[in-house]
Amino acid sequence: MIQLDSVSKRHGGQILFVDASVAVFRGERVGLVGPNGSGKSTIFRLIAGQEPPDAGQVNIDKNTSIGYFDQNVGEMQGRSALEETIAGAGEVADLWHELQLLESQMADPAEFERLDELVERFGTVQSRFDELDGYSLEARAHEVLAGLGFSQTMIAGDVGALSGGWKMRVALARVLLMKPDALLLDEPTNHLDIESIIWLEGFLKSFDGAIILTSHDQAFLNRVVMRIIDIDEGELVTYSGNYDFYREQYRLRREQHAAQYARQQAMLAKEQAFIDRFKARASHAAQVQSRVKKLEKIEKIEPPRQRKRVVFDFRRPPRSGDDVAAVEHVHKAYGDLRIYEDFSLLIRRNERWCIMGVNGAGKSTLLKLVAGDATPDAGSVRLGGSVKLGYFAQHAMEILVGERTVLEMAQQQFPLAGLGVLKTLLGAFGFSGDETEKRCSVLSGGEKARLVLALMMFDPPNFLVLDEPTNHLDMDTKDILIDVLANFEGTLLFVSHDRRFLSALSNRVLELTPEGPRVYAGGYDEYVAQSGHEAPGLRG
Repeated sequence: MIQLDSVSKRHGGQILFVDASVAVFRGERVGLVGPNGSGKSTIFRLIAGQEPPDAGQVNIDKNTSIGYFDQNVGEMQGRSALEETIAGAGEVADLWHELQLLESQMADPAEFERLDELVERFGTVQSRFDELDGYSLEARAHEVLAGLGFSQTMIAGDVGALSGGWKMRVALARVLLMKPDALLLDEPTNHLDIESIIWLEGFLKSFDGAIILTSHDQAFLNRVVMRIIDIDEGELVTYSGNYDFYREQYRLRREQHAAQYARQQAMLAKEQAFIDRFKARASHAAQVQSRVKKLEKIEKIEPPRQRKRVVFDFRRPPRSGDDVAAVEHVHKAYGDLRIYEDFSLLIRRNERWCIMGVNGAGKSTLLKLVAGDATPDAGSVRLGGSVKLGYFAQHAMEILVGERTVLEMAQQQFPLAGLGVLKTLLGAFGFSGDETEKRCSVLSGGEKARLVLALMMFDPPNFLVLDEPTNHLDMDTKDILIDVLANFEGTLLFVSHDRRFLSALSNRVLELTPEGPRVYAGGYDEYVAQSGHEAPGLRG
């Protein structure tokens, strides 16, 4: 269905692909992986026809329709979320609008002379519309939007009033509603909560066409894809299986390559030593010449390339008292919306609480109350003795000064730290080489989050309150953060939609439900086993 044939592509001085080939067939669900900047989004643009290859060909089967979702939402206003979703759904939406126009024209006395022409066109359009399941279009749009977390009020409301994250969901809904032959999905799980991610998993697994997608959600990739294409130093390498299988095979492949390289280097060194030892002796001239020719004919194995990961030795935080935070008989409401009524929670040292709840249940509100960013209407929130609190939320990025570089921000925060130490810290969070000279004003959302987390963890607090810390983080940075927090000798209170993050770090679960809060002993895995669902919105 889709084939890249000996494709080469560069951006400026950076070579992305050299003579790369890959094919994707109907019914395949393929995950596209590789380091940031390796060219994943470029492959999507090549297939979508938005960019040409420098060499080679991109072949798409005739009459193949392609739905492409990326992070560029565009303008949305003046229509309801439902209308916006239908309007952007490609051919089926165009046919829907044309049918409405034709119906109006056929009922217009002024168009009587064209009636036969209009009826004939109506029949043609109606046939194609029916073929695309168009008569269920509005119902399917409702279903997709509801699956992506929209309430009925939001579906009917002005799309222009939605936040950027919700507009992103509308853009995703439009592509899913198209029912194309092939779906290209570039980070579709960004801005989705667990319930929506799990709904999307089910939708994609039942999709008949081809799917190529990228995602920083490891659990999502494991459940959806059946093949991985890895962009590895200009090559496209295919692995059959899910993401975990790919990781293991990638490791084995690297080990085998390293072993082959080491064996060849040892053989070459041995042959070269013989040549160097006997090249001046006439009695060994024939043997020396034979070995020289042998070395010239050997195809040299390239040294193994390693994806660099900088390790930073994070400091141990000071010890807090045993009672870290006490929420006592708290009431909190926003207008008529009651979030908490007589709510109490005690957080003790070294506990790692993850907060589960549907949108609007009060997850972020609880974090704000504990962090002092909000005050209760009644009741109290107290921090314990010797508690040093660090709070990460989306507004945490406001500490970054646009004109300062990444390195300058680190130097401003820690003026007594050595330059080498700060560069190692930044390297551990993905800022290496010239990237430390980037101005904060040009950083992406993920880069800003990485920088703020790096600054927070340099001199770590003993109580971390984290609101969606993995948003926009790539897998390598998530791995770093999970490793850092797994070894963190302090207390955690956090919200995340990343199931791997939840599973790796929690040892207590607070679930916020309409019936009231529920506490689960054990972490996220135990919560799933005890509750029978992966998220509160999936119950029943």
